[in-house]
Amino acid sequence: MLVDSHCHLDLIPHSDPRNLVATAHHHGVSHLLSVGVDLTSFPQLLAIAQNLNQVSISVGVHPNTILETEPDVTTLCHLADNPKVVAIGETGLDYFRSQGDLTWQQQRFRTHIQAAKAIGKPLIVHNREATADTLRILREENAATVGGVMHCFVEDWEIAQQVMEMGFYISFSGIVTFKSAILLQTVAKKIPLDHMLIETDAPYLAPVPYRGQMNQPAYVKYVAEFIADLREETLMTIGQATTQNFWRLFS
Repeated sequence: MLVDSHCHLDLIPHSDPRNLVATAHHHGVSHLLSVGVDLTSFPQLLAIAQNLNQVSISVGVHPNTILETEPDVTTLCHLADNPKVVAIGETGLDYFRSQGDLTWQQQRFRTHIQAAKAIGKPLIVHNREATADTLRILREENAATVGGVMHCFVEDWEIAQQVMEMGFYISFSGIVTFKSAILLQTVAKKIPLDHMLIETDAPYLAPVPYRGQMNQPAYVKYVAEFIADLREETLMTIGQATTQNFWRLFS
């Protein structure tokens, strides 16, 4: 069985989470982590998880979300103090969508790291065109003490090594199946299996053969199959390793 380590059930339009979970199970996906991107929608996300045993969630504010009041460590820890909440995030830096003075984004990232350390739950890290600052802040805040995952990884092998040295996992999305993702495919070949996770990031980034369409957790199967072929390993090998890694990180 497989695990989708990063999706957004509450953001998939015109879909019942129960049907999405059932379809995923039919495709060999036993568990899903539905990741929070803002605090306003957190009650809805928690309700989904409480009604579905196959779903875990996280709590966090995406780096591109604009807020009047920034979340503090106390608030994040309070919301995360629930067995259904297995991680802090999605958090990190995104210099592609946000412009100007991004000190506020960096401070938000630090707040999430501090919350993760305070409550002892791992981080789900978003990084887009901000790799140097993302790694620097993770090191400065000693994020290795809680660990986590660099979700939707798109960097090269050198960066992958730095991420793993901090004790973080690397998660591959549907991007790895794209013909243009040569450098990323090299990382997927080289990475030790005990540092790998797979995800959909649904409703975004559907893998081949559904590229350009609405993504869903069931499609993590195609990510796993592609990586298995790339590494000349079996789907069972990839499935067992990534599932074990998921439960080791988000136990």
